[in-house]
Amino acid sequence: MKKISTAPLEATYLGGPTVVLEIGGLRLMTDPTLDPAGTEFVLNERMSEKKYSGPAAFPETPIDIVLLSHDQHFDNLDGSGRNFLKEVQTTLTTKVGAERLKGTAIGLDPGEYRTYDAPNGDRIKITATPARHGPAGIESITGDVIGFHLSVSGDNDFELYITGDTVYYNEIEKLGQHIDPRYIFIFAGAARPRGPFNVTMGTNDAIDTAHIFPQATLIPLHAEGWSHYTENTSSLTEAFRILGIEHQLQILEAGVVTALPINKDSIA
Repeated sequence: MKKISTAPLEATYLGGPTVVLEIGGLRLMTDPTLDPAGTEFVLNERMSEKKYSGPAAFPETPIDIVLLSHDQHFDNLDGSGRNFLKEVQTTLTTKVGAERLKGTAIGLDPGEYRTYDAPNGDRIKITATPARHGPAGIESITGDVIGFHLSVSGDNDFELYITGDTVYYNEIEKLGQHIDPRYIFIFAGAARPRGPFNVTMGTNDAIDTAHIFPQATLIPLHAEGWSHYTENTSSLTEAFRILGIEHQLQILEAGVVTALPINKDSIA
């Protein structure tokens, strides 16, 4: 069993929207997608989603908290991911998602929060943030989604922002006035499962997010491994390079435990 780390922040990218974050020994996972490559999900008689790659690794120690942006889409919670939730102490998700999942799921509306203590003594406040899963008016089709803002206080104070499945819109701009994340885990990929419009962030959305949070490093998730993603990390890398803001983008190597420095001077 892997020894629990007491480092301020480590990340292990598993693929799709799934990353394991270890903060002072507390282990969190975003949207669990753990099915093998080749798994296909039928949305309706005309649409399906196929998984091109399986998880790069599996957690070696238990996950304390799952941060689930929403439960209703397979590319955010697949079959194995759904079974995995039964082994997790706590799942934070939308109110309606918690009602469907039951078990250890806790539902949060944007602005609501829970606070947890990490093994190293850090205090971690997790607040649900607004998200809109596509263009204006999409809510009745795609359903409720949230993101998460993590505020860590202790020997090393820092903030993280996990966008969840969302496009850039006015509520994210408002967040820029109230939070100051060191890292933003953006759900990218410009996903188009239903029509000629994005339901997750494309390059323009990512660039707008970087502009609103100039002191943050953006780490893309949800950009590789599924059939309905129309952009990938290469698209983001090229776009950020052209605009001269490549220092604000970091690509995680899948399956590798990556220590993330929390000193903001490191992105200057």
